[in-house]
Amino acid sequence: MHPELQLYDHLLQFPLFQGLSHTELLQLAGNTKFGFRKVAAGKSVVKEGEVCQTLFFLISGQLTLVTQSDDRHYRVEERLSAPWLLQPEVLFGAQPRFGSTVTTATESHFITLSKDEVLRLSDDFLIFRLNLLNLLSAQAQRRGHLGWRRTPTELRQRIVRFLLDHCLYPAGPKMVYILMEQLALELNDSRLDVSRALNAMQADGLLVLHRGRIEIPSLERLLM
Repeated sequence: MHPELQLYDHLLQFPLFQGLSHTELLQLAGNTKFGFRKVAAGKSVVKEGEVCQTLFFLISGQLTLVTQSDDRHYRVEERLSAPWLLQPEVLFGAQPRFGSTVTTATESHFITLSKDEVLRLSDDFLIFRLNLLNLLSAQAQRRGHLGWRRTPTELRQRIVRFLLDHCLYPAGPKMVYILMEQLALELNDSRLDVSRALNAMQADGLLVLHRGRIEIPSLERLLM
């Protein structure tokens, strides 16, 4: 396959390029300075706190994302599969730094796009600019609404809400590294009651308890 056509197929996997005509996409693919990276399994892609100057488009493979609380008392590990655009919201703003540490779970392939190229594409292609604005606006609206949701009254539902709010992607397997005492503190409840609720959830097959960590085979099952 011609390289530009292969790139065209990869770009169509991502919302940023949806709506562009075939001619526009071929023009974009031929005139844009895309980078290509192959990263072996178990290697670092980005680290929390690094300045973001590049968009990473995962076109094949799987990633492991680790996000930590500000006080470093707990962290969440997630597994994400291609296609995936890595934290586009941190490319701009007052603090353009990655919020998670990302490593490859399997050999992974990326298309990369520098910040300068993103700005140029925003100038040259109205659809690309609108897609970028829609992507960032959707994230801002979703996060702005979080504080206005009704607080669950049942402890089990509060646990589910806590887990959901601390995941970047609301589906798939998760590993939450947190002590029972810390989770009880976060939920403003007793350690004993939290332990009972978690053990009941384990009995229902929703999660698996380990020392200092909670394994969630499928986050979406918690929402059912």
